[in-house]
Order: sequence, then C-alpha cells, then structure tokens
Amino acid sequence: MPPAPARTAQSVALVTLGCARNEVDSEELAGRLTAAGWTVVDDPALADAVLVNTCGFVDVAKKDSIDALLGVAALKSEIGGPGVVVAVGCLSERYGRELAAELPEADAVLGFDDYPDIAERLKAIVAGDRPQAHQPKDRRTLLPISPVDRPAVAAAIPGHGENAPVAAPGWQPPILRRRLDSSPVAPVKLASGCDRRCTFCAIPTFRGSYISRPAADIIAEIKWLVDQGVQEVILVSENSTSYGKDLGDLRLMEGLLPAIGNETSLGRLQVAYLQPAEVRPGLIEAMANTPVVAPYFDLSFQHASSSLLRRMRRFGGSEDFLSLIERIRELSPEAGIRSNVIVGFPGETQAEFDELVDFLNRARLDAVGVFGYSDEEGTEAATFEGKLSSEVISGRVELISAIAEEVMAQRAEDRIGTTVQVLVEAIEIADDGEPTGRVTGRAGHQGPDDGATMIDVTSGDNVIQIGDFVDANVVDTEGVDLLAEPV
Repeated sequence: MPPAPARTAQSVALVTLGCARNEVDSEELAGRLTAAGWTVVDDPALADAVLVNTCGFVDVAKKDSIDALLGVAALKSEIGGPGVVVAVGCLSERYGRELAAELPEADAVLGFDDYPDIAERLKAIVAGDRPQAHQPKDRRTLLPISPVDRPAVAAAIPGHGENAPVAAPGWQPPILRRRLDSSPVAPVKLASGCDRRCTFCAIPTFRGSYISRPAADIIAEIKWLVDQGVQEVILVSENSTSYGKDLGDLRLMEGLLPAIGNETSLGRLQVAYLQPAEVRPGLIEAMANTPVVAPYFDLSFQHASSSLLRRMRRFGGSEDFLSLIERIRELSPEAGIRSNVIVGFPGETQAEFDELVDFLNRARLDAVGVFGYSDEEGTEAATFEGKLSSEVISGRVELISAIAEEVMAQRAEDRIGTTVQVLVEAIEIADDGEPTGRVTGRAGHQGPDDGATMIDVTSGDNVIQIGDFVDANVVDTEGVDLLAEPV
C-alpha cells in the first residue's frame, strides 16, 4: 500500500454531481467553509473531509452519485485518505437515513438544513462524531401555500447566500460563495423550488415550494462574479418563468434582465429552465431586446401531444409550442432553442408518439434532450396504468434521438455563412503540450450542454485567451458543433 499523502490541516474537497443548481450550492458550501477557516483543496485524497454533492433526479443520476461516494470512500482503504466522506445534496435530502443505512461507506448524510452550519458539522465529523442521518420530509410543507407569504418565513435555502457565518471579508450575503474553478462561465440561482405538480417529477418534494431571490441579491452576486473574471452568467432555477411570483410581481424578470445589463459589466447572460406554459409575450420581448441577454431559449416542452401533456399535468401542445417558437424567431432570428422530451410515458399511444415526431420535424430545435420514461418513487405517474414495455420505450427513444440528431445537425448547417460571437472556454493543447491553433467556446445560441464552436486561430495575429469574446464566421459543422474562423 502506498503511503498516505500529506494533508493540509482542516482541509475539504467538494465533488459535485448533477445540474448547474448543484454547482451553485457547492460553491456556497465552499464559501461557508472558507469563511470558517477551512482550506478548500482540489484532490479528495488530500482532504480531511470530502463533501459529495449528490443528484437525486433520475435513476442514472442517482447511480452516478452513489458511484462517486463509493469511489471517494475507496480512497481511504487504497491510500489512507481522505479523512471522512460526507454525502450532501439532493440524494441525501431525498433519502437521508435510508441512504445512510444502505451506504455505510459514507461517514455522514446531511440535508439542506445543515448547510448554514456546515463548518461546525464537518468539524465534528472529522473529530469522530457520527450525527444521525438527515430525516427526509416533504419540503413543500415548510413554506406557506400562498407564494407572497413565503419570503417572510423562509429559512436558509441552498444557493441563496443567506444566514451567513461570522463576517469574513468578501463572503457576506448575497455573495457567500467561493469559486471552485476558473471558468469564465458561472451559474447564478434565480430561485429555488417549484410549485408545479408534474406527475413524473419528484423535485418539489425535496427542493420545496418556489421562492425567488431578491433582484438586488442577484445583481450583487453577478457583480462579484465579474470581479472574479466571469464573462457569462447563466440564471438557473427549477422554473425561471415563475420568478417574482412570491415577491408580488410576476413580471419582475422583464425588469431584472435590463437591470443586469445596466448595473454590471457582464459580457453575456443566459436564462435557463423556462416553462412554456408560463412564457409571457413581454418576457420574450425582454429577452430578445436586452443586449446582454444571449439569443438562447431553454423551453421545457417534455412532449407535444396535448392529451399526453395533460396526463403529465402540463399544458400546451404542438400548435401552441410552434406558435411560441415562431414568435421567438420573429424577434430573434438567430435564436437557439433547446428542449427536453420524455418518450414512453404511461399510456403513450402511437398517435401521441407520432405527434411528437411531427412536432420535432416542424419545430427544428437547436438542441433536444431525449429521455425514456422511468417510474420515479413518490410521483403520481408511478401509480398510472398503461405502462409501456422497456422494449417499446427504448425503441421510441432510439427513433426520437435519431430524428433529434438529424434536425440539430441541420440547424447547425443553417448557420454556415453567419457570424457568431463566441466566448472562448478552452484552448486546445496537443499531446506535445503545444497549442493546436484551435480554441473552443460557445456562441450565444448554444447552451452549456448543447454543442460548441471551434475556431481556427492559426491564421490570425491576435492572441486569444480563455474568457475572450471572438466574432467568428461559421464555415462548417461537425454534427451540432460549429467550425469557424475569426472575423
């Protein structure tokens, strides 16, 4: 057995699974720990404690989280480090004691309510304490039913920078955050929780009811991020179109977006997780007409058949969605539109599936995530009759995925000959350690997981660095990715 690496006193590493919202939560945890005197390190093997920020959304994400916990815990027996392994995040919040019983490799399982005191909790665990695992509860019961009554009674919510520890320079709310990478892109929590009751989704039970962050907090955090070198911010939440409903103004987003552009020096802003049934004409106009906002619309359609969407307890249908897409492209012709769809939902008929196929061919979306339905514990859909066989679901996933890939590739080809503004996120390095002459980033219409733009800079005289915005002409494509040359 190799000798254990030397550790930094009271050091912690964070491993993050899941979505951008979890990334924000991890950076808030890092901020709280830094303010309390902990040293954040990159290598879990060198840490006295490792926080594994888990995802509890779907089965694949749960498995990834458990594998990550087991992998970190295995370092103890392999090389004598880390000191303790602690599970936090959505999987811990959702399952708590059940997770602890099935995963003894974790030294503790903590819930969201432990986040404000994370430094003390972690210190005690490193010292040998083994606290009782978090007891899950339906977090929707923690806030009033009426949205406008929530801000006055809301406790600390992950990623909102509330209930700070003893004041430390640079860490007071609403910027209780420590960056865990040097990327020029960073997510910012717009809100947390969800009031919708989609029959396939369990998120509201462990993320709670919807509650918005004050606009002033969001702007202050973006200013801080810009000072840290961030060029692009992505506003994230479970449902961004509901922003402001609990602050007394459902149209608050229409004012927030221009305010971010006017009050910060941010280069680019994207808004994620828009609920199509709640997208207002004024919001589309604000997004299309505010210079700092990227031409990017993340619309969670989930399906196109109105009858199936009703069973999902969602609204709209093919014609409604096509009209929305048409309006977006009228106001922002260069817009990228992405969405997710679920196939194989209980009772999905061939006609309903065919309608989804027709919709995707007509909508010509820039990015589509395809998911095969699976029962989620505690959801209404898990009790539905008419479950499709796994063979039927996998066949439909394969067909829809092929159609989506073809449409996305066509949309990318449509951009050949256009000029895009690309935020450089990486410089390609060859095996010999030298730059290849190509940089990689995203155009404004591309989301973080929706493709990239590669720019050939061998013929240019300018030195291009990570974080630069580069105007580039699209000359070719590789699937959904764009190949471009500097203007």
